[in-house]
Amino acid sequence: MLASTIDLLVGGNRPRRSWPAQRDPERTRERLLQAAFREVYRSGFQSAGLNAILAAAGVTRGALYHHFGSKEALGYAIVEEIIAPDNRGQWLRPLENCEDPIDALIGAVQELSVQPEAVRGGCPLLNLAQEMSPLDAGFRQRLATIFRNWQDGVAAALRDGQNHGRVRRDLEPAQAAGLLIAMVEGYGSLAKNAQDAKVMEEGIRNIVEWLRSMRPPGNRKRG
Repeated sequence: MLASTIDLLVGGNRPRRSWPAQRDPERTRERLLQAAFREVYRSGFQSAGLNAILAAAGVTRGALYHHFGSKEALGYAIVEEIIAPDNRGQWLRPLENCEDPIDALIGAVQELSVQPEAVRGGCPLLNLAQEMSPLDAGFRQRLATIFRNWQDGVAAALRDGQNHGRVRRDLEPAQAAGLLIAMVEGYGSLAKNAQDAKVMEEGIRNIVEWLRSMRPPGNRKRG
C-alpha cells in the first residue's frame, strides 16, 4: 500500500458531527468512502457495520444511501476509488517512462509496507478478492480488472526492458509479471497469518533478489 493509503487506515475514527457534512456533499461522500474503507479493512465487507461507518463519517443513513444507494455500491466504490488507485500508484506509475523496469520494480517492492497496521490487516486488494470474489460478480469483475492491469503493466514494462537490453530475453514477460504478483501477495498473506513483519521483510529481500536475476548476464548490477 502507498503511504497515503496507510495514513488513511490509521487516521482518526472519532465520530463526527453531521451538520458540516450536509453543507458539502463532495466532502460527505469522501468521508463516507474513507470510513467505509477503514471498516471493511478491519472487519471484512460482509461484517462491516453501517452504523460504525456512519458514526466514523459523522453522517446520517439517508446521506449514505443518497451517495451510494446500497452497501454493495459503497463496496464497489472502495474498489474503484481507493484500492485501484493505490495499486496503480504503487506498481504502475513507477514504470511510466522509467529507464530501467528492474530498478523501478525493485523500488516498488522495497517500499512495501511492514508497518504493524499493514502486516496485521494484509493487502486490501487480496482481502476483498478472497472474501467477495466467490460471492459477488460485481466485486469479482472489478478486482479482476485491477489484477489484470497490474500484470499487463508490469509485463509491458519488462517487454520494453527486453527491447532495450535491460531484461533477459529468455523471460516471458506475462509469466514473470504473474509470478511477481503471486510472490508479493503470497508473502503478504504469510506475514498476515504470522502477524510478523519479519516474514514480509524476508519476502521483500527474496523478491528483490529474484528481480535482480532478471537482468541480462553482465548487467547484474546491485540494487
